[in-house]
Formats: sequence, C-alpha cells, structure tokens
Amino acid sequence: MHKGLIDRFRSLPMSRGAVLTGRTLADLVQTALTLVVLAVVALLIGWQTHESILSVLAGFGLLLLLGYAFSWIGALIGLTVRTPEAATSGGLIWLFPLTFISNAFVPVNGMPTVLQHIAEWNPFSATVAAARDLFGNTIAGVPKSVTGAWPMEHPVLASVIWSLLIIAVFRTLAVRRYRSATA
Repeated sequence: MHKGLIDRFRSLPMSRGAVLTGRTLADLVQTALTLVVLAVVALLIGWQTHESILSVLAGFGLLLLLGYAFSWIGALIGLTVRTPEAATSGGLIWLFPLTFISNAFVPVNGMPTVLQHIAEWNPFSATVAAARDLFGNTIAGVPKSVTGAWPMEHPVLASVIWSLLIIAVFRTLAVRRYRSATA
C-alpha cells in the first residue's frame, strides 16, 4: 500500500476489488500447494482415506474454500493495520483461539459445556467434521454433536455456508477498506 504500486493500479481501468481478488487467489494457489505437500507427507506416513476419489477431492475442496475465505479476513487485517509486522501478528492473534476451540485437536465432548457450544458453531469445526466425513476418517465412539448443533449434524453444508458467508462479509469489508485507503 505504501510503495507506489497501488497508485499504478489505481490509474488502470480496472475494478477496485480486482487487486484484492488477485491477491487472495494467489493465496489460494499457495494454500493448494501447501495442501498437496501436506497430503503427500500424510500418505507417506500412513494416512489413508476410506471413501471415493470424488469424496476425497470434495474434502480437499472444502479445505481450500475455507482457506480462501480466511484469506479475505487476512486481506482486511492487512489493509487495516499500519505495518507489515502488525499485519503478521494481527493475522495470527485471532486464528489460534478459533482453531483451538474447535474439534480439530480434541473431541468436543471433552470440553467444558460453554466451549462445546462455541466449538460446535465454529467454522473450523464444521470444516474439520466435513473433511473427516468426506475422507471416511470419522472418530469411532465420538458423537457428531454433543449439543445437537446444526453445523455438526450437517458439516458439509455448514462448511460451505460458513465459507461463503465469510467470503461475502470480509470481501465486502476489504474492498470498502481498500477503496477508502486508496482514495
């Protein structure tokens, strides 16, 4: 934002959101490459899927969709803070609690009641549950939902809805912020 490149983009006949969309799509490509490396290493150490290739690809698609959604949150944070260092720390400070209060690391039924409700409505939890379902790697003996939360009963649909909602809200906010920052 501060090196003159944005001024050059502003002089071109293009949508104001195109710069941010290009940036987030570049992040999506990087996320896809990271996911490929992660999957290859996981396969090498013994991870297996137990569903069809289409189901597995859908699982990876959901992971990429959530990653793309969160890149829009990162874009907004990057446009809001003053320095690249603040963007880096601001991009992580909210992410850790969100991931730790999810079903990604521990089953929700072992959490305190308040955290169970938060975890079962967490976008990460929906995507993790959906990926486990689509990969055929559900955890035996662990119920889909402890509290009866809709996202855990319908994780694939909930994951898509969460991701699209995050994209719609944060893309709108980021483009608005970009317009005001470059005006």
